[in-house]
Amino acid sequence: MIRTCRQCGQKNRVRAANFTREMRCAKCKASLGAIAEPIEADPEILDDVVSHAPVPVLVDFWAEWCGPCHMAAPEVQRVAQEMSGRAAVLKVNTERHPEIAARFGVRGIPNFVVFHRGVKVLQQAGVVSHVEMKRWLEDAERSAGAAPRA
Repeated sequence: MIRTCRQCGQKNRVRAANFTREMRCAKCKASLGAIAEPIEADPEILDDVVSHAPVPVLVDFWAEWCGPCHMAAPEVQRVAQEMSGRAAVLKVNTERHPEIAARFGVRGIPNFVVFHRGVKVLQQAGVVSHVEMKRWLEDAERSAGAAPRA
């Protein structure tokens, strides 16, 4: 994924495995900060983040024409901010990437899927609050912490 430095405008490649690490701009060395907003995902970004992120991942499947998706958007934004550094939040536009939606059996939107360590742990359609989304991510984080690591 590419993150643009707010200080100098340099584009920096950030791997999903480094989401929770302090990242610095390759050019000016300014902190890029923790990712605190939803990331627009294409198939490559989705696969990289789901497979390699060391934190739980919430994927929001949505479309521009979808009223309930627009109602859910501020909740998704809020959970991205509140879980910054502890979770990744992705948004997949089902109009641009119907193949991704089909791959995960998305029939209605908004549709939310939580992954942890490459495994789907939850999927739910419909508008929910950021509190519920945050609980999903915290549950995934807790259950992974209780499991022995390979």
